[in-house]
Amino acid sequence: MTSRANVNGEHAIRTPPNHQHHHHHHHQPHPHSHYQSGGSYSSSSASFKGCCCCLFLLLSFLALLVLAVVLIVVLAVKPKKPQFDLEQVGVQYMGITASPSTTVDGGPPSPTSASLSLNIKMLFTAVNPNKVGIKYGESRFTVMYRGIPLGKGVVPGFYQPAHSVRQVETTIAVDRANLLQADAADLIKDASLNDRVELRILGEVGAKIRVLDFTSPGVQVSVDCAIVISPRKQSLTYKQCGFDGLSV
Repeated sequence: MTSRANVNGEHAIRTPPNHQHHHHHHHQPHPHSHYQSGGSYSSSSASFKGCCCCLFLLLSFLALLVLAVVLIVVLAVKPKKPQFDLEQVGVQYMGITASPSTTVDGGPPSPTSASLSLNIKMLFTAVNPNKVGIKYGESRFTVMYRGIPLGKGVVPGFYQPAHSVRQVETTIAVDRANLLQADAADLIKDASLNDRVELRILGEVGAKIRVLDFTSPGVQVSVDCAIVISPRKQSLTYKQCGFDGLSV
């Protein structure tokens, strides 16, 4: 540091150049640090996509393998549709009660209503012609008179082994089902004059073929039977059934 006199005689202190300015150290970021973080993100994203592709390929392979096994089993077994027949109908009770008759326009008297009570037992025969077992679901059957539902019967689900015959039964109980006017008159006429009351039994049976641990899609077997009951004899006089449109 030196002193120098100016024109007024004053001394000015002069600082050396190396002490005049303070050096500020700026930390510059390394250009390759951003490159490293971007590279790690790209590599993790690529590995995630690779894992997803591998998982998708694995699942696709397993699905194709299962499908191939099912096709091989189906071709080897050659499943057939099971048979579900109404073998017997037992009439336990049938009673008809008519209301007081009325006369319209001088015509013959006709009942305004009638009630029907019925108790029948139905025996079904299930035939499995396949090399594998069949699983039946719960089946419901409806008894009808001239298109009017009277009551329902239920057959619980069951499993049937291969090449076997099994019998199952259900009871339909109808307690004083009311019929009005024309239907009541027809019922009284059928019972008293003709001694024959024709009923219809409708139902669907759901069955699935079971191979190993695989279950096939459901197969529906339709049951459509016409029965005639004699109120005087309390017995069945006629039965005809059609299954899937075929009369047997």
